[in-house]
Amino acid sequence: MVSTLLSKAFQLYSESSEDDWDCDMEFAQTDEYFLRLAYEVVMVCTNELPSDIIIEIGEMPFHLHKFPLLNRSGFLQKIINEKHVENGKDFVLQLHDLPGGAKTFELIVKFCYDVKIELNAHNVVAVRCAAEHLSMTEDHFEGNLIAQTEIFLNGIYGDWKDSMNVLETCEEFLPLAEELHIVTRCINSLAMKACTDPNVFGWPMSGRSSTKGSEGNALWNGIFSTAEKPKFVEADWWYDDASALCLPLYKRLILAMESRGMRPEGIAGSLMFYSKRYLRGLSRNSSFHDGTSRVNPIGPVSAPSESEQRSLVEEIVGLLPREKGVTSTTFLLRMLRTAMIIHASPACRENLESRIGVQLHEACLEDLLIPNLGYSVETLYDMDCVQRMLDHFMSTNHSALAVSPGAVIDETQLIDSMPSLTPMTMVAKLVDGYLAEVASDVNLKYTKFQTLGAVIPDYARPIDDGIYRAIDIYLKCHPWLTDSEREQLCRLMNCQKLSLEACMHAAQNERLPLRVVVQVLFFEQLRLRTSIAGWFFVSDNVENSVNNNYASCGNLAITKSNDLVGIAENEITELEGHKNEGMVMGIEDVRQRLAELEKDCSNMRQEIEELGKPSKSSSWSLICKKFPKLGFGSSYHSG
Repeated sequence: MVSTLLSKAFQLYSESSEDDWDCDMEFAQTDEYFLRLAYEVVMVCTNELPSDIIIEIGEMPFHLHKFPLLNRSGFLQKIINEKHVENGKDFVLQLHDLPGGAKTFELIVKFCYDVKIELNAHNVVAVRCAAEHLSMTEDHFEGNLIAQTEIFLNGIYGDWKDSMNVLETCEEFLPLAEELHIVTRCINSLAMKACTDPNVFGWPMSGRSSTKGSEGNALWNGIFSTAEKPKFVEADWWYDDASALCLPLYKRLILAMESRGMRPEGIAGSLMFYSKRYLRGLSRNSSFHDGTSRVNPIGPVSAPSESEQRSLVEEIVGLLPREKGVTSTTFLLRMLRTAMIIHASPACRENLESRIGVQLHEACLEDLLIPNLGYSVETLYDMDCVQRMLDHFMSTNHSALAVSPGAVIDETQLIDSMPSLTPMTMVAKLVDGYLAEVASDVNLKYTKFQTLGAVIPDYARPIDDGIYRAIDIYLKCHPWLTDSEREQLCRLMNCQKLSLEACMHAAQNERLPLRVVVQVLFFEQLRLRTSIAGWFFVSDNVENSVNNNYASCGNLAITKSNDLVGIAENEITELEGHKNEGMVMGIEDVRQRLAELEKDCSNMRQEIEELGKPSKSSSWSLICKKFPKLGFGSSYHSG
């Protein structure tokens, strides 16, 4: 065909004069014009004659010839025909806005000169957008560049890796790539593959150019090779590839996956992976400015600025699934911490607080210690934030709060009958630990400490050692509290639910109000009496007589109770020398309570002495089992 074209051009050239080359607009649209230009191109290429057009793109000039360009590009044909070119001067055209720049235009020039070009997933978007800009349609040449790139793109959409590379390169060519529907087609293809079980269809494997390689690599060809079993693919296989996308394209991909039925766990997992890649502040020990660089085919991208991170946090929070327990509570707390550091919108912070509050029982104490970054900093940690999250948790567990506060509650039965009490107990332990951590802050107001501790209901704490430890630390670091305030704080704990170690510590604690010390002694004496009464009931059914060891053990118990009473008497003696008007309970009232305790102790001693008959069998082990809390070597430390 080339020889025929050249022969016609040569014949036309020999029959016409040189003046005919300076043609008008009508002749420029005829076939004869293009034949003459074809001959001119051949002559230029053969004899290395100078070019007749210079196209500048950036700082790169291209010395070319008109005919190959006019034959393929409607845009260039229109511009060249509209311009008047003086004889002997090159036509200069500037195309600085061409998509892809000089590197892409070089491929287009090769295509126009019928030189074979190599398209791949990294350059096809640039070539497609540049071809659209130059109007290289089928109207000007059959099999033009737009048609060639579309054929190549349609083949790429079947391959995960190539589709991801194409979508990633679309970021540079927006919005033209969007207008050409390249972005939409890539996202739909990727979303469909990500929502499909990879172990069934093998989507992560190559799709378009895959065959069984000579090295034995199992590539996708529609059916897995029988020579090698396919490896199991985890559900998060696509997280890393998707995280290479810019935020707008990544957001669209996530929304497309969600609309196609992607499980919330998959969506949340990808969002957490994406956030940890670009928000180094999510690591508790890392600095906010310790960013990471993103690498893509174009080159490294510097760490996002504070405004970019603010936008990222707000978008990620908006994309997180609403289902409870899908997103890690630790991740949500660290996102909240980051949101406070970069001053994210109030709506973003409220969203995070409500999400955390719903699943607060899954949090750990370390992540709750959020620094106070407010404008009026009063305390080291942001307790108002914790208070709001705790209120969210209590509102979602309202069924557990429906128990009448005046009723006697059996904790064991309540835990079995109310499934929501287990998270409540976990939150109670978490709050007690949090109060113990913040109690040493001298700027922490008494009312704020009391308000946070009072949110947890009494039945949620199986044992009150944790809240007692927090109260003791607060009293130690705030010695200026009045007796009334100390009394109010101690009402947060239930003296009946203190362990033996806590009771021993509280009985000797000078920081506690006298009323609390007496209550501790009274309930411990009552607990001891109940234990001994229960032991008597069992011993009557086991043996008719009791070993002398019973008496010794009873004396041991009595000695223990006498020690507790003695401690209380020492406290009274010491307080008598330091009377003050603000004492809630008078000395005489305390002595009356101690007299009642001594009377109970005397009655218990008489009951034990009646069991003085000898027995052949030793019951020391039985006594130890019935008195598990009679340990004298232990002590309670408040921190």
